[in-house]
Amino acid sequence: MKLVSLSINPVPSGATVAAFDGYDGLKLRLALWDATRGPARGTVVIVQGRGEFIEKYFEVIADLRRRGFAVATFDLRGQGGSQRILSNRRKGHVVAFTEYDRDLAIFIDEIVRPTLPDPIIGLGHSLGGHILLRGAQDETSPFSRMILLSPMIEIHDSMLGASRPLVTAYASTASMVGLATAYVRGVGDQPNDLTVFENNRLTADHVRWSRIKSIIEAAPDLALGGPTIGWLRAALRSCAMLSRPDYPKYVCVPMMLFGAGADRVVSTQAIEDFAVDLKSGGHILMPGSRHEILQETDAIRQRFWAAFDAYMGIEAGPLEGV
Repeated sequence: MKLVSLSINPVPSGATVAAFDGYDGLKLRLALWDATRGPARGTVVIVQGRGEFIEKYFEVIADLRRRGFAVATFDLRGQGGSQRILSNRRKGHVVAFTEYDRDLAIFIDEIVRPTLPDPIIGLGHSLGGHILLRGAQDETSPFSRMILLSPMIEIHDSMLGASRPLVTAYASTASMVGLATAYVRGVGDQPNDLTVFENNRLTADHVRWSRIKSIIEAAPDLALGGPTIGWLRAALRSCAMLSRPDYPKYVCVPMMLFGAGADRVVSTQAIEDFAVDLKSGGHILMPGSRHEILQETDAIRQRFWAAFDAYMGIEAGPLEGV
């Protein structure tokens, strides 16, 4: 296991790169970093979105280390540098989201806790935010708090292509007749990150979009195409659980949610509705941001980091370090 380094996206210094066994023995790529300056503030565990990979977060990792955080992350099963589930490497597939839960629990218990300092803070984007929310009702959660960016509480209507009940019936029926590992209608091997910039739903920042595209062009094995019907069925079922009116009332991990004002991948309204009923948490709307807040323009990222610092109690000042 190794990390891909480019001149425009070098590996942050001091990386420990390895693999660990997921719940079923699947090899999952991980990377760990110590903080580059004090005071020591604990460890941020980055839980990635669908189709993402560690290299995409190098800039974010540097931002966190300069703030005194150690960082730990891993490529979710079936994507990035982790072992793939199907013979077609581009198909994004799981049977149920409990698979993500079990992998994350192993990563925390066997890798993060024995190696890196407390407290443990979860930072999840999109699918990663969803995965963190699935465990946020657990009073024994290892996370002291969570930062969730564009969490996938509901998939945006424009991504579904039809009414939610119809798509749910389609995914369930097709899976039951043996098509769970087929692509969802209308998608294929093409990664979202390789679409034309003007058509992309993820970021308005051309430099960061080009950087991600360059990583995939240099290391195409990192890329993921569209989801399978089975993944869609699992996602819709899990979203239905998170969208229950009583779900946020039993969340016991303090958290801050960030919604992207121009998101066309997940529902920003669902994020706002969820946050209203949290016992210990809140939400911030990022006007003008597309789905990937951390890959957005400097102005949007600066607003995010200012809010992050305020929430984490980090005093304003120069942040230096590698």
